[in-house]
Amino acid sequence: MTTEEDSRRLAELGYKQELARTWSGFSNFAISFSIISILAGCFTTFGQAWNNGGPIAISWGWPLISLFILIIGFCMAELVSAYPTAGGIYWWAAKLGKPIHGWFTGWLNLIGLIAVTASVDYGCATFLNITLTRLTGGAWEGTLPQAFLLFVIVLALHALINIYSHRLISLLQNISVWWHVAGAAIVVAILVLAPAQHQSVGFVFTETINNSGFGDGDGGLPFWLYVLPLGFLLTQYTITGFDACAHVSEETQGASKAAARGLWQSIFYSAIGGWILLLAFLFAATNVDEINAQGGFVGAIFTTALSSPLATAVFAISTIGQFFCGMSCVTSMSRMTYAFSRDGAVPGWRLWSKVDRNRTPVNAILAGCAVAALITLPALYAPAGLTTPVAFYAVVSIAVIGLYLAFLIPIWLRLRMGDRFEPGPWTLGRRYKVLCWIACVEIAIVCVYFVMPFSPAGVPGSPDFTWTSVNYAPIAVGVVLVGIALWWALSAKHWFTGPRRTVDEVPAE
Repeated sequence: MTTEEDSRRLAELGYKQELARTWSGFSNFAISFSIISILAGCFTTFGQAWNNGGPIAISWGWPLISLFILIIGFCMAELVSAYPTAGGIYWWAAKLGKPIHGWFTGWLNLIGLIAVTASVDYGCATFLNITLTRLTGGAWEGTLPQAFLLFVIVLALHALINIYSHRLISLLQNISVWWHVAGAAIVVAILVLAPAQHQSVGFVFTETINNSGFGDGDGGLPFWLYVLPLGFLLTQYTITGFDACAHVSEETQGASKAAARGLWQSIFYSAIGGWILLLAFLFAATNVDEINAQGGFVGAIFTTALSSPLATAVFAISTIGQFFCGMSCVTSMSRMTYAFSRDGAVPGWRLWSKVDRNRTPVNAILAGCAVAALITLPALYAPAGLTTPVAFYAVVSIAVIGLYLAFLIPIWLRLRMGDRFEPGPWTLGRRYKVLCWIACVEIAIVCVYFVMPFSPAGVPGSPDFTWTSVNYAPIAVGVVLVGIALWWALSAKHWFTGPRRTVDEVPAE
């Protein structure tokens, strides 16, 4: 498909070509692959799975949940093939349903993208904090305030990169893919070859751990029905953000095929690479007591199983991968902000929907990064003894819930539309019914679990209750849902009509 054909298809959907269409199909795949980032999620949320289920939450949980996420990806790939617009899932919901569907989908998607940007950049700052401490021999103390300072700096750098060089972003996305492939391979090789001993196959595939404080050890119904599913946050968080393929579809050549292919392939290859990487972690996790003592922090594996230089190298490889990931998150988040604002949904929409002379939505980039910094402020505080603040996992939960609820709405609407849906060149055919049903059920279950407390200290009324242990995801998501519902009922339903056309007619062939 030529650029002219892409622009014509975009005009049929109601928009003129404002963003520069310079991305190749590989670049489209690369942004989702970078946002999924096995060098980010597998490292930063490893402790969530270790503490809630242990090795089985990882060795068995990762491939199981990855399969469900791939099904979600297939459903979304069909939609992006039919509707390749920067608004992505918001546009699909409004097209397949009513303005109210687009309204809720857009806000949930935008909140999820801002939260995932915040969580990725905070994770990057955390690992940079550790790397600097190791490289300086402790001169850089690596405190929580220093981690937050690095987080703000990383956010600012990502904003500047996105603002000043559109072509550089595309190049860096491509480099990011190879960094993730080579970096993960190097980490696996180090963990296979360097440690003096490894765990057994039995430990990796059958061992259970319950450090959550819930239930009676690592057995019984509380463990299997509550604790273990909380460990699945590792997979559900790592493999997300793949809607980026849709958000940059207006900048992608041959988008109706390339964006669909990039979306599901980014999930598939990340699932395989991530499982190999995580198995390497588990086989190297020989000092279980120390890992438990550090709250399941993945760094305890590296520092106990490897020499100091090799451990530092692993931290550095992951940090750079996370930097690439955060850069991609800002790109996706800003395109969604631009598209949603273009349709008048965001207060001050005229400001956020502007593009500069380089055809870049500068104001949308700055606004999204500023909000990402604000929602991460609670990470300045953490319960004693925890390497990773509970607030980090709360932001992670907000990202997962916001994004997957946003995915749920258009998938459900497509299922409801049935044979009236007009597919693009990439389609599920008759398989859409069973796959869309599986996707909807999985998302609903996930969203229930990830608003639950992570520990007894986060349960109001508990003797050990402390606000620093609270999973504030249900508070944040609840407030947002109530807010956008009231906004819709009292105001938006009178003026928000969904996507606005910016072209009067489709260019002739």
